[in-house]
Amino acid sequence: MKPFKFVHAADLHLDSPFNGMASRVPDEIVSTLRDATFDAYNRIVSLCLEEAVDALIIAGDVYDGADRSFKAQYRFIEGLRKLSEKEIASYICHGNHDPLDGWQSKLDFPERCYRFGKDAESFPLWEDAPGEVLIHGISYPTRVVQENLIPRFKGLEKAEFNIGVVHANVDSDPNHDPYAPCTLDDLKSTGYDYWALGHVHTKKIINETLPTVVYPGNPQGRHPNERFARGVYLVDVDSTGNVTTEFRAVDSVRWDVSEIDGSNMETEQNLVDALRCAMDSSLGDSDGRSVVARAEIVGPSPIHNSLIREGFVSQVCDQLNEEYRHQEPFLWCERIIVSTSPPTDRNELKKGNDFVADLLELSDSIREDEDALASMLRLIEGTYKSGKVGKYAGQFTPDIEEIKQSLVEAENLFLPDLLEESHL
Repeated sequence: MKPFKFVHAADLHLDSPFNGMASRVPDEIVSTLRDATFDAYNRIVSLCLEEAVDALIIAGDVYDGADRSFKAQYRFIEGLRKLSEKEIASYICHGNHDPLDGWQSKLDFPERCYRFGKDAESFPLWEDAPGEVLIHGISYPTRVVQENLIPRFKGLEKAEFNIGVVHANVDSDPNHDPYAPCTLDDLKSTGYDYWALGHVHTKKIINETLPTVVYPGNPQGRHPNERFARGVYLVDVDSTGNVTTEFRAVDSVRWDVSEIDGSNMETEQNLVDALRCAMDSSLGDSDGRSVVARAEIVGPSPIHNSLIREGFVSQVCDQLNEEYRHQEPFLWCERIIVSTSPPTDRNELKKGNDFVADLLELSDSIREDEDALASMLRLIEGTYKSGKVGKYAGQFTPDIEEIKQSLVEAENLFLPDLLEESHL
């Protein structure tokens, strides 16, 4: 078998918005964020050309929604055309965000671009040597696929080296919808050599070899839960079928979240200095990328009353952004979260026999009760996923950790007033 190379990408989510930011972000930064998914895709195409790979494999969610924009479709196909001109093949399956029944403009795809349909099928890497390498894949016919799709691959003819392409939740990842659920044993049972997966947005090598099973994650983070470097895998297969994988970052903007201890902040200047230090650290760790940052101030703090003063934190955030937005690369402070409390001994307050002690005890018990948190999350999800709210905020449904954070913030709001009243 001839050795070959390919790039494994997934979850491009082209034209995905950075929801909730455009109303207060300067036009030049809005433009950068709006183009971030396209910039990441352009870097994928450039990587394929620079490495002279044999193929680009994309494991679902090319677009951000079934009502995919014309801009996203056009620019996606133009990238594939650049690859085709250099005799680089492309293999694409569709997932829950870009199912086959979504709107598709009548644009011509280039030669050597293979798109998998609703039934499992196979395409060769080399037309003149179909028995050496086959790429097998399947697409979602509609958004919700709850069936295990792996059994559908069982009847396909195999080659010397086999690559499977599917958008699926392997081994029940709790952080993603249970679409096309399957297990690692299901994937192993096919006898394939490499599984190119999509759906999970965090890079992960589930199995090193026999078969190599990989989630590349999404190539561009879009919110605070998609932090750190984002990219694709460059995969090298030698003449004996040995697989080598190398992660390559292709993102243009990074997200970062800093936790800052407020207990040593005696003055507002201490706060500003700590925030600047955190912002500088975020930029220093971004590998030359621009950063969308979020900071959380935690702990009992001497300046707690200033932090919860109406408008104070937003003004601090605005001042930071005036300092960092003009840098290259830029940093934009998206939000400062206040999770501080007055400089009181919370444990001592809990020992009391009053309403404050009961309320603190209730707050702790809820945060430690996974069932209660899950119940709250289900109630909130209904609001986030329906009506006009769902249209704009559906992909930003809070998770369990954010519910816990909301409870902390609620406590920080009510505790000062309760303590003040108790001393009247």
